[in-house]
Amino acid sequence: MGHFKKKSSNTSQEVPTTAMPDIVFMLLIFFMVTTVLREVELQVRVNFTQAENIEKIEQKRLVSYVYVGPERLSGNRLGPTKIQVDDALIEDVAAIRKLMYDKLQEQPKLIVSLRIDEETEAGIVNDIQQELREAGTLRINYSTKPEGNPGG
Repeated sequence: MGHFKKKSSNTSQEVPTTAMPDIVFMLLIFFMVTTVLREVELQVRVNFTQAENIEKIEQKRLVSYVYVGPERLSGNRLGPTKIQVDDALIEDVAAIRKLMYDKLQEQPKLIVSLRIDEETEAGIVNDIQQELREAGTLRINYSTKPEGNPGG
């Protein structure tokens, strides 16, 4: 009987990793360049009222903004009072309840910041507060300008 010898190959079984840092940095740069930071485009005018005792919110990612004021129309004209939640105009005040309830489920520490034009009727603000209460969003902030700071 003959003995069979297994041929051993002299090839290496390691994965080449010399290009790995280059690939990682290229991906990092790609995502940094293509990421867009979202800016809210105001569709309503908001002139803040003045306040004495103000406090700045540090964690902006926990905040959802509700803007109330006259709608900005073309040619620097102002229309009727509208409500804007983050990016979108809301036609019905009751829609705020579902919107904020959904946001509260995603972010339990949600703060709703009301940015209300100084000429807005109190009835609209009261309706918004009632909808926020029904949604369970009880952490509400009222945005103002500091006293003695004209033009906000």
